[in-house]
Amino acid sequence: MTKVAIVTGGTRGIGYAISERLAQDGYKVAGLYGGNAEAAKACADKLGIATYQCDVSDAGACETVVGQVEADLGPVDILVNNAGITRDGAFHKMDAEQWSSVIDTNLNSVFNMTRPVINGMRSRSFGRIVNISSINGQKGQFGQTNYSAAKAGLLGFTRALAQESAFKGITVNAIAPGYIGTDMVAAMDQSVLDKIVAQIPVGRLGTPEEMGHLVSFLVSDQAGFITGATLTANGGQYIAA
Repeated sequence: MTKVAIVTGGTRGIGYAISERLAQDGYKVAGLYGGNAEAAKACADKLGIATYQCDVSDAGACETVVGQVEADLGPVDILVNNAGITRDGAFHKMDAEQWSSVIDTNLNSVFNMTRPVINGMRSRSFGRIVNISSINGQKGQFGQTNYSAAKAGLLGFTRALAQESAFKGITVNAIAPGYIGTDMVAAMDQSVLDKIVAQIPVGRLGTPEEMGHLVSFLVSDQAGFITGATLTANGGQYIAA
């Protein structure tokens, strides 16, 4: 039976590339999106995947959308927690909304999406969960205490849930991308981009497709012995012990 994959934030940027690769691999893909219906439609039309609008910071909405995906496509075998936002600012100037909106969308969403699928995975003795963290969750970043805290939290979540779930055939891993050439990054001023690339030993930005390849491997049968791991993909910009 064809496996079903949910990708949050799955219709743009890195999420689009993940959805594209999983669809190419033969999975039935549900790409979740927050508010850009035009981009979601373009993604669905081009990739031939199902798309669903969902506020991943809302636990009830997540439970509802998982139920809809399972009714439409079948039980969820793979979950890629990719959705994320930024609300940057120095901490001494950061307000509560900047903090809570990032924590809710980037970290609490992982509970909101994983909780409705974990029992089904356990009952079927199979599951693949991949959490998209960030280089800034590993090393921190000026002006991103909220984002760095959320992305670091994903790593602890990954390690703990991996230990709880391994004997049930469920792997839980994280990917920590560095600077990736998405449309958002490409829109930066060239002088800023040049400074970023100068800090990357391989001398270039990563590509969304490279992140899609990593997810493809981690959700495959060949990666069944890998769990609780964080794969860094930052061109050598930060090498974690």
